[in-house]
Amino acid sequence: QVKLVESGGGLVQAGGSLRLSCEASASTTTLRLNVMGWYRQAPGKQRELVATIASDGYTNYADSVKGRFTVSRDSVKNTVYLQMNSLNAEDTAVYSCYVFWAVTNKAYWGQGTPVTVSS
Repeated sequence: QVKLVESGGGLVQAGGSLRLSCEASASTTTLRLNVMGWYRQAPGKQRELVATIASDGYTNYADSVKGRFTVSRDSVKNTVYLQMNSLNAEDTAVYSCYVFWAVTNKAYWGQGTPVTVSS
């Protein structure tokens, strides 16, 4: 079982910045996670991909966040980060950490951290 602990969400004014962090851990083994990243779900909308980063450093971003958000990872710490700049009201959502572990062929999700952007 993989445990994900997120931090960094909160309330920010439009144009501001936030940094999300998510640390993954497993009690019985050493993790080598293939893909780490973030999804978000706004009120009344479906969950959508924000950004992911693979173990080789390949990144993928939603068009709506390109140029504003940066995903990065520390594979030693099994931690993924999301630096969010130039936030706007449309970025208001619950942001959930996502990891995929090829050993179990499963995806794991964090509990979600809310981000609210006030205009």
